Amino acid sequence: MSKSDQRLQDEGSRPQVLIAGATAGLISRFVIAPLDVVKIRLQLQSHPASNAGSSGVSPIYKGTVNTLKHIVRHEGVAALWKGNVPAEMMYVAYASIQFTTYRSVTQLLHRTLVDDNNRLLLPQAAESFLSGAAAGATATATTYPLDLLRTRFAAQGNDRVYASLWRAVRDISRDEGARGFFQGLPPALTSIVPSMGLFFAVYEGARTPLGRLELPGGMGDATAGVAASIVAKTGVFPLDLVRKRIQVQGPTRSRYVHKNIPEYRGTVSTVRAIVEREGVRGLYRGLTVSLIKAAPASAVTMWTYERMLNFLTHRGEEKVGAEGV
Repeated sequence: MSKSDQRLQDEGSRPQVLIAGATAGLISRFVIAPLDVVKIRLQLQSHPASNAGSSGVSPIYKGTVNTLKHIVRHEGVAALWKGNVPAEMMYVAYASIQFTTYRSVTQLLHRTLVDDNNRLLLPQAAESFLSGAAAGATATATTYPLDLLRTRFAAQGNDRVYASLWRAVRDISRDEGARGFFQGLPPALTSIVPSMGLFFAVYEGARTPLGRLELPGGMGDATAGVAASIVAKTGVFPLDLVRKRIQVQGPTRSRYVHKNIPEYRGTVSTVRAIVEREGVRGLYRGLTVSLIKAAPASAVTMWTYERMLNFLTHRGEEKVGAEGV
């Protein structure tokens, strides 16, 4: 058996990967929810490059810390977890699908792209990139309606646009149709393929050498996750911002915290409109908090996933051993 095949075998069965991924997503989402709300608010904030329009109106939010303070002061601490219900559902489903697909695609590559000596023809980085890209695209497309709902709930202030998750689903379905749940999907898929490909390529490349350092508490996995997320997030951030702007289009566009969100249509035209009105910097609103969020999110996700998977695989081995006695 090759080392790569042994690694796949050690990484658990499909149900074990599914459970570990769901657990990682659930815990990670709760930890980073406040930073996610701050990021979305900053991304949706539209104002000219001069920082104040001709009317002299300044942006509501300025910086991560000030945005946190502003939300707590005007909406209460609970507002930092707005959209957490659909977000938790999304993170659990996303992580489960992501890790399961990653494992399945990797196994497929190991079955098909091997030489006569059963050695994989792809380098480790290429294998991780392809598996990660496929995993990201599959998870994104499957859970996208929950992502859109998360964004809309995080964007509403004290004047609630949607009274509940069920009302939101009903109203969007009635007013915008099924397509309403998938607004912004093209830029999401365009960004997630290189993003997740880069993430898993960097993560797998960094995990092995960091593992040899024998850092306490499995911090090697967490550190690799942080490094991978920073590289991936920075590379595709403008498309993530475009996705958020498109997600809040529709009949409720003027009812969120930011009343002046422009009307956008299509990925390319949205990018052009943002650059013309806000400059290139406008495509990177919220990048700082996104990177701050990426560190704990990826660290918690990968650390929890590896620990949970290790627990499940060892428990399975002990059960098999006990049954064989």
